[in-house]
Amino acid sequence: MASDTGWADPLAGVPLLDARHVTAGERWVFSAGFNVDAALTSTGRIDSELDDLRRLAGAGARVAVLSHLGSHRDGTASALDHVAGHLSRRLGRRVRYVPENASDAAVRAAEALEPGEIAVFGNTRHHAGEERGDPELARRFALLGDAVAVGGFSKAHRAHASNTGVLRLLPGWAARSLVTEVRFLAPWAGPGEGVYRAAVLGGRKPEKTLVGLVHAMRTCDLVVPGGVVLNTVLRALGHDLGASDLGSRPDACLDAVRGVMDLPARARLHVPRTVRVAPVDGRRIVGEARSRPVADGVPAGHAVVDFELEPWAARALAGAGSAVLAGTPSRYLDGQVRSADAVLSALSRAAGPALLLGGDTVAELPWPGPVSTGGGSALQLLATGTCAVLDALRDNARRVAGEGRGPADDNVMDGVST
Repeated sequence: MASDTGWADPLAGVPLLDARHVTAGERWVFSAGFNVDAALTSTGRIDSELDDLRRLAGAGARVAVLSHLGSHRDGTASALDHVAGHLSRRLGRRVRYVPENASDAAVRAAEALEPGEIAVFGNTRHHAGEERGDPELARRFALLGDAVAVGGFSKAHRAHASNTGVLRLLPGWAARSLVTEVRFLAPWAGPGEGVYRAAVLGGRKPEKTLVGLVHAMRTCDLVVPGGVVLNTVLRALGHDLGASDLGSRPDACLDAVRGVMDLPARARLHVPRTVRVAPVDGRRIVGEARSRPVADGVPAGHAVVDFELEPWAARALAGAGSAVLAGTPSRYLDGQVRSADAVLSALSRAAGPALLLGGDTVAELPWPGPVSTGGGSALQLLATGTCAVLDALRDNARRVAGEGRGPADDNVMDGVST
């Protein structure tokens, strides 16, 4: 079914947990996105799963929750016991914490769960194979249950072992949090023929360039790069950037930008004539920011920290029929607010709906309008009409149907058993 945004319905062919009858004693893996700090600064990503966890436990299911926090690559993966404590308080029932997730002891702990019991298992990113989508790690995760409920829209773009990997092994259903966010984003999705679409892309994450910029140049009418995205664009244009931040995947992002510039594009790309540069020590600003023409380059030891939005771009943003801001366009928390304030002012007057995307973006910028903390997942969905986990759920449903099993039949696939 086509939506009014021009994409096919992104939920077409995706099995929904709301439509799945749950019986007492069933063993479920709940793939969540509880990437929430130990201080529980913002619990929205946990609270969005409460209804489904309450429903599963209330029906007598035995639920093994898998989630991530931080990353194995930079050593920030940490324990999830604070998640178990928060869930216990919100659900009004004891939620156990099991520090392991892929060991024999973890499998025994999952098998020992009583009907109606929920346990949060260890951080999936304690394993290097999680972010690589390692099949053997996925196989170990799949031993924790006989069916998978997939929530955590914030990770829906990631082909990780606990996200898409387990769906190659066990039948799966989309949790309510995932479905709700996909439906919420529908008005901003797709090419939108006849609607002037604008995208502002900033922040530091490479997906803002590799996914956001690449696709927005084909589906939007205006693209305003900021942050590392702008720095990469300026580098591709041959400008000297001094010590400006180029993110964690500079070469891949530079190749992507050059590829975009070599091809015809629907969008007009905003390249500012003036940037704000400041002396830096690593990523720390150590002196006053000053305006500097882009054509003059950035001095050694200095970095681009902000830019001046061209008046024509501000007018275009204000006239947009649909607009998305994904990633803070400047070093906003360091007091570099010019571009961000100009963009937010224009979007507040936009002719159509404007949306802020991403956890950091939403936390950093003052915006009273609609937001999504999905970040990369939302970008992928808006750019392509789908995302990795939705594709995996559709493939999973076709595989189950091809094997002639219904929802209540044997739920073990591809030789994985408990």
